Amino acid sequence: MKPNLLIIAMLTTLAFTSCKETPKEKNKEAVIETNVETTSEKNSEEILTSTATDKEGNELKMSFNNTKNTATVKYNGKTIELVGQVVASGILYKNETYKLTGKGHNIQLTKDGEVVFSHEDEIVKSTVKNKAGQTLDMTFNNTTNKAIIFLNGGEQIELLGQKPASGIWYKNNHYELTGKGEEIELKKDGETVFKRLDR
Repeated sequence: MKPNLLIIAMLTTLAFTSCKETPKEKNKEAVIETNVETTSEKNSEEILTSTATDKEGNELKMSFNNTKNTATVKYNGKTIELVGQVVASGILYKNETYKLTGKGHNIQLTKDGEVVFSHEDEIVKSTVKNKAGQTLDMTFNNTTNKAIIFLNGGEQIELLGQKPASGIWYKNNHYELTGKGEEIELKKDGETVFKRLDR
């Protein structure tokens, strides 16, 4: 009799385990992080909070309820409730007066069609080639001091800015990008994989 109870217990456990939902796959869009701070609250509703800062230092606090498809925005002492809209890409939340739009980490809040808040990262893009015919595509986010590079159109490499004496210096656990003037060098685990000398 005991073996039958053990089998029933195992089957019940297996049934409960297999019924659990698999987590949704996150958007893998290549975006350089910004000074927009994001946190999430773990409860019955999926809520994300963010804070963006404009060039004048004004803050826009946002709380997105993905379960209800709503957003609460706090700006200039006002609390604004917005409803999510369907868009091809980015975000769009609005009410009769306000509209919040964004793509990547660029955020804009308008009131009756007039822009009252805007955050846009300072992005610099560059493509360089060396004598060997290799191509290095680089996107620098000067707001967050981060870079995304592609060597010969290959894998996306994300790097964090360091403090060089001069020039540029970005790295992660495997890659290191340095440069000064027209000279650019990319190393992987200490070995040079791309180099362009000053012309």
